[in-house]
Amino acid sequence: MAESRFLIVAVDGGAASGKSSTSRAISERFGLLHVDTGSFYRAVTFKLLELGVAPDDPSAVETALARLRPGTRVEGRSARMEIDGWTPGDEIRSARVNDNVSRFAALPVVRRFLLDYQRGQADVARRHGFEGLVMEGRDIGSVIFPDADLRIFLEASSAARAARRAAEGHVDQIHERDRLDTQRKTAPLVCPVGAVPIDSTHLSLSEVVDRVATLVRSKLGT
Repeated sequence: MAESRFLIVAVDGGAASGKSSTSRAISERFGLLHVDTGSFYRAVTFKLLELGVAPDDPSAVETALARLRPGTRVEGRSARMEIDGWTPGDEIRSARVNDNVSRFAALPVVRRFLLDYQRGQADVARRHGFEGLVMEGRDIGSVIFPDADLRIFLEASSAARAARRAAEGHVDQIHERDRLDTQRKTAPLVCPVGAVPIDSTHLSLSEVVDRVATLVRSKLGT
């Protein structure tokens, strides 16, 4: 594909709104690099907790972040964050990380730490020969790539999202994470002006993916 057709798809939404499953499916269907920025915040949260740093001590957080060196490993169609050579695994899905990730993510110093790294994933995608990238998170269409070719905002009822987390075997404080994500001062979770909202409460994954795929094809002119 020509450089001018490099496609950036931004997928935002709250916890368990279907961002990851939808983004992975779109990645496979259109040859895009899948970037899960939530895993970046989880990885940073895990490392900070491991260093004994609490989210209510921004100065200590900033000092700790200065010691971390992030990198990227591409596995299949997914971008995996590395920190000082460590590649995160299931440990970043623990209850302890779940309880703290939104608190760390609300800190401006953490968001600044990850801003350029996230934007740099477009260059990673180009270097690895992808035709674009689909990036999921909470501020992708509003902050990271506000000029993305396509911006999607996935939403669902809190009850439906809690049930999805439970079915996955994970415990997540949906209401509390929603409150922290939407009320933080820096890059709050919002549906960006011009983004396409999709309520997945009563839709199957395949129905959501088909809706997004139709929008992607319209951007590609196919």
